[in-house]
Amino acid sequence: MLLLGENTPVPTPSMTVDPESVTPGFAGFAMIALIVVVVALLIWDMNRRIRRVRYRAEVREQLDAEEAAARGEATDPDADAKG
Repeated sequence: MLLLGENTPVPTPSMTVDPESVTPGFAGFAMIALIVVVVALLIWDMNRRIRRVRYRAEVREQLDAEEAAARGEATDPDADAKG
């Protein structure tokens, strides 16, 4: 008779656990907030370090160009790569 489409009723499970006892609560919120603050500080520090490296590279290129000009060499930075 199961093949003819008769369905047996399925009982609905009842709640056995208090919904308030399975929430993350304040401790979960505090941990997520702490992670967000730490990640924001890491991103800020990374940007600061990358900016510092970029500025050092620009200053180094500028100094190299000044030294080359003082020696009377070509100031084209791609001259070494071309020839």
